[in-house]
Amino acid sequence: MPKILLIDDDPAFCMMLKAFLQRKDYEVETAFTANDGLRLLKLSSFNLVLTDFRLPDKDGLELLPQIKVLAEDVPVILMTHYADIRTAVRAIKMGAFEYITKPIIPDETLLVIQNALHKKTEATDEAAPASVPDSPKFVMGKSREAAQIEEFISLVAPTYLSVIIEGESGTGKEYVARMIHERSKRQHMPFVAIDCGALSKELAGSELFGYLKGAFTGAMKDTLGQFEAAEGGTIFLDEIGNLPYEVQVKLLRALQERKVRKIGSTSDTDVDVRVLAATNEDLQQSVANGQFREDLYHRLNEFKINVPALRERDGDVTLFAKHFMQQANREMDKSVAGFSMEAEEVLLNYSWPGNLRELKNVVKRAVLLAKGELITMQEFPVEIVSNAPAAAFAKENPPLAPIDNTAMYGGTDLKSINERNEREMILQMLERVKYNKSKAARLLNIDRKTLYNKLKLYDIDA
Repeated sequence: MPKILLIDDDPAFCMMLKAFLQRKDYEVETAFTANDGLRLLKLSSFNLVLTDFRLPDKDGLELLPQIKVLAEDVPVILMTHYADIRTAVRAIKMGAFEYITKPIIPDETLLVIQNALHKKTEATDEAAPASVPDSPKFVMGKSREAAQIEEFISLVAPTYLSVIIEGESGTGKEYVARMIHERSKRQHMPFVAIDCGALSKELAGSELFGYLKGAFTGAMKDTLGQFEAAEGGTIFLDEIGNLPYEVQVKLLRALQERKVRKIGSTSDTDVDVRVLAATNEDLQQSVANGQFREDLYHRLNEFKINVPALRERDGDVTLFAKHFMQQANREMDKSVAGFSMEAEEVLLNYSWPGNLRELKNVVKRAVLLAKGELITMQEFPVEIVSNAPAAAFAKENPPLAPIDNTAMYGGTDLKSINERNEREMILQMLERVKYNKSKAARLLNIDRKTLYNKLKLYDIDA
């Protein structure tokens, strides 16, 4: 029987929800404060934590990292009022499974609980090598570039050095950061990821360093910043090149002095965090342009890891594609076994501007569309197929039938022959792609507007 810890300061609500969940065959223990909940977590094991966001002694952002320290793999569901949704979304980025709004709907709450427990079971299965030997959560790659990244992670993880992780969008920079954290001495402490691109100049200070009640309009209570939430652990500043210049000054001070000052406060708070930063920009160029502080750059750049683009990692595309295929099989209850030779050739010849993120989406879509055991070129998006080498395209797509212009039109009017030939070519291509105009335009190497103009010119009903 799954065991749930319910934390809420409303005894009547706790009694009502506990009774409902017990009728659904769950064992439930209740706590009315965050500290009582943490005490119960230390004394007993739970399968799930269901907690109110606003508690008398802590809020969700303060409580979540502490729950994760005591029970890292236990999913946490937040119950929140509508006004707290933005903050609840932040909590999800910090590791919460989901949030539900009050007043709660019992059946909806039950569904979220079932999903959380199901995901936890899947994660446990993935972590068990005896049951899923070929389905690890992460794949490092086998290329020379992947081996170098692995070596760098192993070298820098046990240290306290700050690290800059460079690479194009979608190359797996956050994965590298998480591996550094998980192999460090801080692995049992919080890992807090922050998207610096989402921080405005007005909000970045309070988000990172927290604020006191009354510090500004809407500051209704003292609130922890992300640095304090990551206490003892690692803070990951994603796309740090987007951090407002004014906030860079405060960040530099936090790194140098290991202290933060909440907005509205006159005193400092000591913090012990390791900082990992990621960027898809050339920070040295940003320094030269005056967009990024040089002193902050050098403070962060104690060690640098460059994550190469997928197109530069020979031999890794197929490995990652098969890994993503296995993930998609499990998520969608499919049993696709692999890729046709032509489809694999297309994967290897495409440049993957979106890197691993794009590859994962393409493979997931292909698994969904696959009708047989193998993924073929037919399941790939048009932008992938249009970059296929001619030989691969010809194997899975018979050539267009030759057009006998002389017999058909019986003349030597070059313009007429070309127009008729073009009309037939468009018709045949439309039939081949089942009248998908976007795909037809790409394969004909013209844009959609040109295709529509030609359909109108040649009176083709598509």
